[in-house]
Amino acid sequence: MRIGIDARELCGRATGVGRYLAGLVREWATSESARRHEFVLYAPTAIGMPLDSRRFATRIVGGNPGTWWEQVLVPRTARSDHLEAWFAPGYTAPLRLEIPMVVAIHDLSFVAHPEWFRFREGARRRWLTRHAASRARAIVTISEFSKRELVDRLAVAADRVHVIPPGCDGVGVDARAHGSDRSAATVLFVGSIFNRRHLPDLIRAFAPIARAHPNAALDIVGDNRTHPVEDLRRVIESQGLVTTAQWHDYVTDDQLRELYARARAFAFLSEYEGLGLTPLEALAAGVPPVLLDTPVARESCGDAALYVPLGDLAATTSALQAVLFDETTRSRLLAAAPAVLARYSWPRAARETLAVIEAST
Repeated sequence: MRIGIDARELCGRATGVGRYLAGLVREWATSESARRHEFVLYAPTAIGMPLDSRRFATRIVGGNPGTWWEQVLVPRTARSDHLEAWFAPGYTAPLRLEIPMVVAIHDLSFVAHPEWFRFREGARRRWLTRHAASRARAIVTISEFSKRELVDRLAVAADRVHVIPPGCDGVGVDARAHGSDRSAATVLFVGSIFNRRHLPDLIRAFAPIARAHPNAALDIVGDNRTHPVEDLRRVIESQGLVTTAQWHDYVTDDQLRELYARARAFAFLSEYEGLGLTPLEALAAGVPPVLLDTPVARESCGDAALYVPLGDLAATTSALQAVLFDETTRSRLLAAAPAVLARYSWPRAARETLAVIEAST
C-alpha cells in the first residue's frame, strides 16, 4: 500500500506532533511488518530524519505550512502520487483528497476551552478538526480520556476511535547513570507554555522552597503560547527568583537530556491534556512528577506521581518538597514507574497505528 503522510511537523524544531510522528516513522522504517508499504512524506522543506528514500519518498511542497498548504497545495501534488491511504498525525487533514484517511486527534482543548485560544485560531481549529473527524475512516487518539472527548464533543461514533498510547523513550536518559547529578533540589517543567498549564502557579509554589533551600532551582523549558499572554518573567521577578529560575524557550535534545539528568522533581500543573507525554519522559528519566489532579493525569501516570488540586499553592509546595526531599516518597513513586511506562511503547504504537491505516482501505 502507498501511504501519504503530512510530515510538516518533522521540519525544523519538532515538538509535540512532530515527536509523535517521528516515533511512528522510526518504527515503520525498521519494522518487518511495515516493509510491504511505501510511505510518501509531504513537507514544505527537507525533513530532519535519515530515511530510505525507496520506501520513504519526500515530496517538498513549498509554501507556508498552514491551512492553505494543507488544504490546497498538498492535494494538488498528492493526486498524482497514486496514494491508497492518508495519515494525518496532527488533528486535521486535506479534506479534498478522495482517498481513505486516518487522522490522529490528540485532544480537544480548543473545543472544550475556546477561551484559551485567539478567536481566529480557535475557530479554524474547531472547523477543520470537526470536518477531518467526519471525513476520516478512523481516528487515532492517545488516551481513553480523549476518546470520551471525541465521542461527547464531536459526536464521533465510539467504534471509529482507536486508543493507541504513544511510546515514551525518556529522551535517552539512564537514571542510574546520573544519580550523582541530582544533588541540587531542581524542579523541571517541559512543554509548550499554555494558560492551562499554570506556570505562574508553579513559580509561586516553588518560591518558598527556593527561600528555604539555597541549592534549589527551577528550570522551565518551552515557548510561551499563552492567550491571554502571561508574563512569566515578571512573575519570576516578583517572587525573587531571578537567579534561581531559568526559562529556556527551546533546548536541543542533548540539553534536554542534561536537564532531565539533573532534575529531582518534575512539575506539570496542566488542567487539560490529551495525555501529557513529558511527565512520562520524566518518569523514564528517573524523575518523579507532581501533577494537577485530573482524570487524564491519573490515567497516564497512575501511582507514579503526586497529585495536587487546581490553584492550591500550599499543596503544590508540599508535594514538590516531598518529591525533592522525602526519599520514601521518591522511592515509592519511582517503584511504580516501570508498570506505568510499560503501557507506552513505540513498536506497539507503530504496529497498531499501521493496522488502523491498513483497515481503513
